[in-house]
Order: sequence, then structure tokens, then C-alpha cells
Amino acid sequence: MPHAYIVETARTAGGRRGGALRDWHPADLGAEVIDALIARSGIDPAAVDDVIVGCVTQGGEQAFAFGRNCVLASTLPQSVPAVTIDRQCGSSQQAVQFAAQAVMSGTQDVVIAMGVESMTRVPMFSNVALHAKAGLGEGPFSDRIAARYGTRDFSQFRGAEMIARKHGFDRAQLDAFALESHRRAAAATASGAFDDEIVSLAVDGGRHTRDEGIRPDATADSIGAVRLLEEDGMISAANASQICDGAAGVMVVSGAALKRLGLRPRARIVNLTVTAGDPVIMLEEPLPATDRALARAGMSIDDIDLFEVNEAFASVPLAWLKHTRADPARLNVNGGAIALGHPLGASGARLMTTLVHALHARGKRYGLQTMCEGGGIANVTIIEAL
Repeated sequence: MPHAYIVETARTAGGRRGGALRDWHPADLGAEVIDALIARSGIDPAAVDDVIVGCVTQGGEQAFAFGRNCVLASTLPQSVPAVTIDRQCGSSQQAVQFAAQAVMSGTQDVVIAMGVESMTRVPMFSNVALHAKAGLGEGPFSDRIAARYGTRDFSQFRGAEMIARKHGFDRAQLDAFALESHRRAAAATASGAFDDEIVSLAVDGGRHTRDEGIRPDATADSIGAVRLLEEDGMISAANASQICDGAAGVMVVSGAALKRLGLRPRARIVNLTVTAGDPVIMLEEPLPATDRALARAGMSIDDIDLFEVNEAFASVPLAWLKHTRADPARLNVNGGAIALGHPLGASGARLMTTLVHALHARGKRYGLQTMCEGGGIANVTIIEAL
């Protein structure tokens, strides 16, 4: 079977809710990433066969064929098609997997896989809220779903609490993980580890080049002082991912395109896995998904040099570490969504961008990325740095 290669990656620096990216239309954020990928690769924009855009809250400025709008706002010719997909938090990781499948099938040679989410301008759940306000139907969960699972309240926050209790974690452990995320992200920023990843954006008369959510001065006391989301729970805003605006993307190409266009491969995609499980606990699926991906690739956890496990809530990567017995020093080495932010549909491509750069910076070979996703789904992608 033909291989799929990642040749370029790019991301915006994360913006806090109401922060540096508040005045950026999300289609323009996507366009900036597209243009950066084209510029970095040096290819003719007309060589792009397709653009696959992950976005979770598809409403308002992120509605009406949003992926196509990102293309129309970019320097790509209007002849380049696009599609918008929603696999919840894994949307742009799935975009990468769809792009790889297109290349590996031989149907396309150059595909941009990316994600965009402006959580300031299109708030989380706002598309559901508009539906409810209009008094149309029962919302996304039908009577059949409610009867099957005994609820219509499929809550990621509750799922995170359930995971913490199931795997025996307490708040102090969750907070300690959150503090380490900020420490690693601050160190990575100070060392320039993110410099080659980030697309500089014009904001307020200056340039936005640093992730706004990182708190270099965070302490165990300051994180521990944040109010819990539930009175008897363990999850707080400090040990959960931050609301964030941002965009990220990768260019995926075939071996034929490498030769024809004179491109340099940065990584080869080794394995593509997606699984689904319990939609109530919801966020635990990366555990069995990782097992399946490693088995399909004929690898063990010790074969993987670096891991990117999305920090939707601290309980998720902690449970993943406990289950896989992976080396914590190899996990989210430059911090994660607790510090860097979680721009929903853009996070999968952001993690992949960071993973590719981190492997090269450390001279390592294999990387594994996984995301917990609404509805109890998880994607796993294994890559080999080249």
C-alpha cells in the first residue's frame, strides 16, 4: 500500500477567550494556516487536491460550508475543494486520517488537513443553544438514545469525574498534573520550541506569536484554590483544558507527490485507528484505542518515543498513563491543552504539529497521538519522524 507523508505543519498560537484573536474571523484564521502551509512547502497552490477542515461548533461564523470558506479566504485558487467534518475534539485529527486515507488509496496526492475553532466568536454549544431557543425538537439526543442509556445528559465534565474516581485519582493528583503542563509549556516557549510551529498573526498593532493560556507563575496553591465545578467533585477549571481560539494544519502527500514536487518528508503515517465505546463515561476511549492501534501496528508502548494525549481534563491522560504504563516523561513533553488551550476542532492538528516538531527536536523516531472525543470516540495516529 502507498505511504502517506506529512511534509509541512503550522498552527496559530492559542488565544484566550476574548483575547488576542477575538477580532479574527475563524475563516481567516483557517486561511492563514493554509497560506502558511503553501508558503512553507513552496508548491503551486493549484497542486492541492482537497482541504479537510475539522470544526466542532458549526454555527454562526463557522457555518455554511465553513471549510470552503477557509479556502475562499486563502490564496488557494477557487478550484480547490474543501469539506468540513465534526468528530468532536478529534475533528482535525480525523481530518489528518482522512487525508492519509485519500493519499494511501491513490485517489489524491496533496491534501491539507486542518482544524479551526474560535471559541470566542462561536461559543461552545452555541449551535445547540440556538436550536433550543427556537423550540425546535428535543435537541441532539432522541428518545431512543435516552431510553438506551437512561439519560439525555451526556456530559464530558461528568465523564471526567467518573474517570478520576474509576482510576483512583484525587484532586491533588489532577492539580499536580495541571501544574506540570504549565511548567512544560512555559519551558518550551522560553526555549523557542514552538517558534517554527507558529504562524505569526497581526493583532492590536503587534504580532500574536505566543500561546496566551500558559501561566509561568502557576503554583500548587494557585491551582488548588480554583473552585471545583461540582461541590463534591475533583474537576476545576484549573485542571481542565482552557477555552481557546486557534487553527492548525498539516500537509499530507503521496510518495509520487514528494518526487514530483520536490518535497521533503517530515514524517510518515504508520497507523490510523478510530474506536468507540461508552458515551456516558465518554472520555476513556483513548485507553482501548491505544491498545488496538499498537496491536495493529505490531508495536509495544515502549517502541513509542513521544506521546501526545489531549489534556481535555487531567484525569484523561492520567488514566491513559496508568492503563498503558507509558513513561510519563515522554507524554506531552511541551505541555498540553491545560496550558496551551483546547480550540476543539483545531486541537488534533495542533497536537500533530507539536508532535512532529518535538520528535525532530529530540532526534526521536516514533510518536503516538490520541484524543478523547464526545460520544465516547477516540482517534489514535502513529507517525515515524523522517
